[in-house]
Amino acid sequence: MSDPQQPRGTPAGEPVGAPPPPPASPRNRVLVAAGGLLAAVGVLVLVVYLLRGGEEPAAPAPPAAPPVAAAPAPSTDEASEPRDPSLPALGQSDVRVRELVGPLSPESELQKWLASTEDLVRRFTSAIGNIAEGESPRAALAFMAPQGAFQVVERDGRTVIAPESFARYDTVTRVLTSLDTQASARTYKTLKPLINEAYKEIRRPGQRFDQTLANAIQKLLDTPVPEGDLEVVDTPGVLYTYAAPELEQLSAAQKHLLRMGPTNARALQTKLRELQGALALPTASR
Repeated sequence: MSDPQQPRGTPAGEPVGAPPPPPASPRNRVLVAAGGLLAAVGVLVLVVYLLRGGEEPAAPAPPAAPPVAAAPAPSTDEASEPRDPSLPALGQSDVRVRELVGPLSPESELQKWLASTEDLVRRFTSAIGNIAEGESPRAALAFMAPQGAFQVVERDGRTVIAPESFARYDTVTRVLTSLDTQASARTYKTLKPLINEAYKEIRRPGQRFDQTLANAIQKLLDTPVPEGDLEVVDTPGVLYTYAAPELEQLSAAQKHLLRMGPTNARALQTKLRELQGALALPTASR
């Protein structure tokens, strides 16, 4: 699926979004972090994992966006964001983020993700920026790779994604849909000053994080989730692509959502709608 441009037998390929997140420590090289904070923000966690493609090799990264020489002065809303006095400096915020995010779900898997990640706020903002642009946030989400390999089966002369491939995402869907929506919204508000600070390091002039987050969520909600099997085409060489042109033309982020399977994708979209309302985000720009 253009994002499936991958060796046969593996999931669709995923372009690495720009800008890349900061390097992880050797211990966490594979467990790069955006999902921890995503989990913290609820919607982010959702967006994060569902866009993680799996254990397949990454496609070449597109050129990073040129650095912004001088970010614009923060808007009145950003400048006046009330800051919880318990919030540490951005570079030392992981412990506090884990304390705030851990209780958002009763599922133990969330705590495991949080414990194995670093630089959560920066990775979160980078991943959401990628998703809003339709790109894959893979570089920030490797820690959530599902177990097992991408599989296809033959049905009535068609090649379709196997149920076993969708099942790899059942656990993450269970965790993400278990997030307490209202508590996630409160956590987002608490962490907002840190998020804005991290976003100023990578944003283009005039961009605000609330708008970027709104755009990222809406992009996933706009993803069409078809009923029944998802047919793919084994392109001669090494690629799988979606057989339906309307699916193949979707963004890399949207294709990742589809690859979780119809049941999981719809459950996540339902949760995203809840979070979208609870976070009181601006209207998404199309």
